[in-house]
Amino acid sequence: MRTVRKVRAVAAVLAALALAAGCSGSGGKQSEEDAASGASGKAAGTPRMTIGMVSHSGEGDTFWDIVQTGAEQAAKKDNVKFLYANDKEGSRQAELVRSMTDQKVDGLIVTLAKPQALQSAVRAAVKAGIPVITINSGGEYSRQYGALTHIGQDETVAGQAVGDELTERGREKALCVIHEQGNVSLEDRCAGVKKAFDGTVENLNVDGTNAPSSQSSIEAKLQSDKSIDAIVTLGAPMAAISVKAREQAGSAAQIATFDLNAAVVKSLKAKDITFAVDQQPYLQGYEAVDLLWLNRTNANVLGGGRPVLTGPAVVTGKDVPELEKYTARGTR
Repeated sequence: MRTVRKVRAVAAVLAALALAAGCSGSGGKQSEEDAASGASGKAAGTPRMTIGMVSHSGEGDTFWDIVQTGAEQAAKKDNVKFLYANDKEGSRQAELVRSMTDQKVDGLIVTLAKPQALQSAVRAAVKAGIPVITINSGGEYSRQYGALTHIGQDETVAGQAVGDELTERGREKALCVIHEQGNVSLEDRCAGVKKAFDGTVENLNVDGTNAPSSQSSIEAKLQSDKSIDAIVTLGAPMAAISVKAREQAGSAAQIATFDLNAAVVKSLKAKDITFAVDQQPYLQGYEAVDLLWLNRTNANVLGGGRPVLTGPAVVTGKDVPELEKYTARGTR
């Protein structure tokens, strides 16, 4: 696994925090078995607190399943009641944030895929005295909305990592598939690819909630433009759809994707996908809960006004043996 050199990680202590947080007195093999099963030893002796998370995901999104796994395991360790709600529409996300604010949760985790829609709701939560951490998307808006910090990856830097990799692989024209229009993080990814790639990049908007329609759109594009020799998808489910579209179109385009799950690792192993960009969603969920707990119990804040970066890291087929056991248990 190659961590992109351009990443300016402002929290080098992330690994140490996760290690310290996950350790129990038993150590060794028992600790590893606890981690694999989702157990985390004894819960913290601090007072019970409630933390809510509102994301922009749809139902059955494997990426957000991993985020939730991280959040739930940190919550178990920290004696936290964890509440999760999600909706793809920005206005509904704002309503969910307001609902959790009305419930007087002790901390709030929010994604900012559509930041303007969430602005007033997040600021209202902060004004009500609820500490907020943003994760995954919209990091550039996090501080101005009053959040303690942002946990995720710099999407432009991640896109540039993909552009560099495509150049190294001798690609000349890339199709960047945007599966959710208006999501600023997805747009930043494609912009980053275009900035770093020596070839040309064309964006294609598809309806990520409609797999057959998305496949048809990608397939039609590949059939009409034979010069496309690379497909960049911005989420793991779309990578699988693109593999099918490529086969139907009779294209030889290489496929790269953002994000990692068991299906992507399997495709890397089969060489259906050439590489993936991992932003470590487990860490985004785990650290967000843990940092809110640390803020409540010890007034800690990470980042110093800058994002706490969890990626990007480029993974290829050679990383499969190490990754398979972690994706199988839902933590990568």
